[in-house]
Amino acid sequence: MSYATGNIFTAVALGLVVVVLLAGLLNMMRGGRSNTSQRLMRLRVILQFAAIIVMMTVLYFRGH
Repeated sequence: MSYATGNIFTAVALGLVVVVLLAGLLNMMRGGRSNTSQRLMRLRVILQFAAIIVMMTVLYFRGH
């Protein structure tokens, strides 16, 4: 795996986490439905796990 490809995968994974985090925070600040905030925060945790998996996979393939 090239450095550019690994960097793109990592950036996309982290970007998705940031987008969902900001959407959840904006929903809470606007006084939106609590169910929506809960769903967004659960999605954020899942995306954070996926981002860690992506980063570890990229590091693994860079080491070989």
